[in-house]
Amino acid sequence: MKKSVQFQLSLMMFLEFFIWGGWFVTLGSFLGNNLNATGAETAMAFSTQSWGAIIAPFVIGLIADKFFNAERILGILHLIGVVLMYQMSQASEFALFYPYVLGYMIAYMPTLALVNSVSFNQMNDPAKQFPVVRVFGTIGWILAGLIISFVFKWDSIENIGNGMLSNTFIMVAIASAMLGIFSFLLPKTPPQGKGEKTSISDILGLDALKLLKDRNFLVFFVSSVLICIPLAFYYQNISPFLTEYQVENSTAWASIGQMSEVGFMLLLPFFFKKYGFKKTILFGMLAWAIRYVLFAFGDAGDLFFMLVMGIALHGICYDFFFVSGQIYTDSKAGDKVKSAAQGLITLATYGVGMLVGFWVAGKIVDKNVIVDGAHSWQDVWLFPALFAIGVFVFFAILFKNEKVEYKA
Repeated sequence: MKKSVQFQLSLMMFLEFFIWGGWFVTLGSFLGNNLNATGAETAMAFSTQSWGAIIAPFVIGLIADKFFNAERILGILHLIGVVLMYQMSQASEFALFYPYVLGYMIAYMPTLALVNSVSFNQMNDPAKQFPVVRVFGTIGWILAGLIISFVFKWDSIENIGNGMLSNTFIMVAIASAMLGIFSFLLPKTPPQGKGEKTSISDILGLDALKLLKDRNFLVFFVSSVLICIPLAFYYQNISPFLTEYQVENSTAWASIGQMSEVGFMLLLPFFFKKYGFKKTILFGMLAWAIRYVLFAFGDAGDLFFMLVMGIALHGICYDFFFVSGQIYTDSKAGDKVKSAAQGLITLATYGVGMLVGFWVAGKIVDKNVIVDGAHSWQDVWLFPALFAIGVFVFFAILFKNEKVEYKA
């Protein structure tokens, strides 16, 4: 791969995840402070990610893979995002905001697959070349948080009270315009399935349902859906939680989770080799419970280190479960259904699992409002902690250990 192409792909990934990290992390605080949204309304806003994930396969399977170059659709979707982001910044109440965020996520979620398609189309050794490109996405997400906290200070306690978080949507709209225009300059990625018939079953990965006949895979599949409920609590509540605790530079603190994600990704091969798949994934599940206990009993004073430790556990929580799960799914599926199996897991987790998770998180948050919009965060966080322990026990008892080869 030419250095110029590698630079293009790296910049594409940087902007793609800068865009996501530039508004999604602070969304909960924006909704609560700018729009006075309830927990249920906040859950509705975050659930648009799941609706986008459910609709995305249709955009890719019926349009991108059939008729148009991937880079052109990528550009069009991000230019649509510019308009929707601007409208989100101008919304003064939740009823006006929701249609725009729903439309935006329906447009954005397919781009996650499109940037991968554009990248893989230019690579002759994806296992070696893709991580070098993809890491710039994580850098983009982290930098977005640092800019919000340290450059513009939109998430300072004073500025949040003054409604300044609406500026995050303007920043993201500018980045979306840049990526939208830049996408038309990316290497051509023609449709791969032009002229081929594609069924709804193919698009949704339903051919992989036969894998559920395997007891171990069924246990893993159910566990993957269930663990998304604790995951939803983190995405939906981390920013309002830190803001309510009067933590300055909360978005920058939250970006420690993405930093740890990079570090623990490097440790994953070691854990796989030394402990095997089952113990590695159990480490991931246990980390979810530990992090929420840390959140429940930590504070912004002498016990602030507990909050930081909880955020830093994100690398174990995410990599050891979800990345390990992708590797396990790849090992269980034959060549004919590998893509279908990954699609099915994505649909089940980011679609169904997160949809249920955001709904549950909204209910629990609303149930624990105490006075003047403040929350009993200890009670909020103990629920996903206990839930994660339940999933841990379920998986530990029912999943029979089997050897899984690590492939990165």
